[in-house]
Amino acid sequence: MKKRPALAGGSPLFENPVRVARPALPDFEALAPEMRDVLASGFLSKGHRLRAFEEALAEHLGVRHAVAVSSGTTGLMLTYQALGLKGEVVVPSFTFMATISALVWVGARPVFADADPRTANLDPSAAEAAINDHTTAIVAVHNHGNPADVDELRALARRRGLRLVFDAAHALGSLYKGEPVGPQGDANVFSLSFTKLLVAGEGGVVATDDDALAEQIRYGREYGNTGNYDSAFAGLNGRMGELAALLALRGLPALEAGALHRNRLAELYREELADVPGLSFQQVRADDRSSYKDFSVKVEADAFGLTRDELAAALEAENVETRKYYDPPAHRHTAYRRFAPPDEELPNTMLLAARSLSLPVWSDMEPAVVSRVCEAVRAAHESAAEIRAALGAEGEGVACATGRSV
Repeated sequence: MKKRPALAGGSPLFENPVRVARPALPDFEALAPEMRDVLASGFLSKGHRLRAFEEALAEHLGVRHAVAVSSGTTGLMLTYQALGLKGEVVVPSFTFMATISALVWVGARPVFADADPRTANLDPSAAEAAINDHTTAIVAVHNHGNPADVDELRALARRRGLRLVFDAAHALGSLYKGEPVGPQGDANVFSLSFTKLLVAGEGGVVATDDDALAEQIRYGREYGNTGNYDSAFAGLNGRMGELAALLALRGLPALEAGALHRNRLAELYREELADVPGLSFQQVRADDRSSYKDFSVKVEADAFGLTRDELAAALEAENVETRKYYDPPAHRHTAYRRFAPPDEELPNTMLLAARSLSLPVWSDMEPAVVSRVCEAVRAAHESAAEIRAALGAEGEGVACATGRSV
């Protein structure tokens, strides 16, 4: 018997909300003695746990330096500053706002280039078309943990004499050609916020093989102070505290298992939704691995029967939380609209922003939860007409008021 949609008066499929993200955290009882030691020591910053975390993560990523900072955004700001990025920087608009805000903070001008609709990442051909005599760098993003086209972008940057930075906020647990994302380009900048596979509460890491760049970022996170209480340049307080470093250090051993589990869940999503009309999935190259920080689908309204926003509203009524990354895209944000292309022709970016929906995925999520989320998606397709009538939105999208996180 077909389930009646919750939007049309039926009971929600889930009694309790299924969150779109849930952090994987170390066991408190195991962590408590070390937390007690940190508090007893009185050294809440710049202690040995920070150094231990940086060394362990650098070894895991296969880089010379992993510089821990207070957030991924701070890491981007300090990286852009240390590289001396000025003039124009080619960057995708289909990204979280921090990628852009950090550029503006250092006085660079973002030049938006279109995305590849299959991978959701910066299209190298679009990036090349955006380069001119004023361009100093390319910033690419590993969206949802799907590695960017590193080789193409690296070749382009070398050919044109440009810096290459990766906003790797989603990419701890990702592999590029079988190796961890981290050593590629001038730097990869990771986030350790609560939606990521490795969590510090809040925090970030700059991974690089460039000794001089790492040194500048270390000074930058200390206000630009090189150790003699004289600011060599205008830095900021970008330190990661000892408790955050401890949380990340003890969570690191579970990172690989979490990435593998998320990949199994992603495969289950693909299998169970493969025959649903109007849904398509982000493409990951065969020799790469996504961290699946998010599992994103694209919704084609004509075939599915509902718009992306209507599907989000239907799932919310079933107690399934979703996210719409990134709507609006960065070039439509009030703060960055002045940098938008004159004709705003970023068609793939606009398509992705309007049709992408991230479904729940966590590092310890039960496969049965995925199957029931898929059941809710299939039921929404099968009851599309009833849902649209309940929404009173013939042909119009309905915003899903579930909030946002990155």
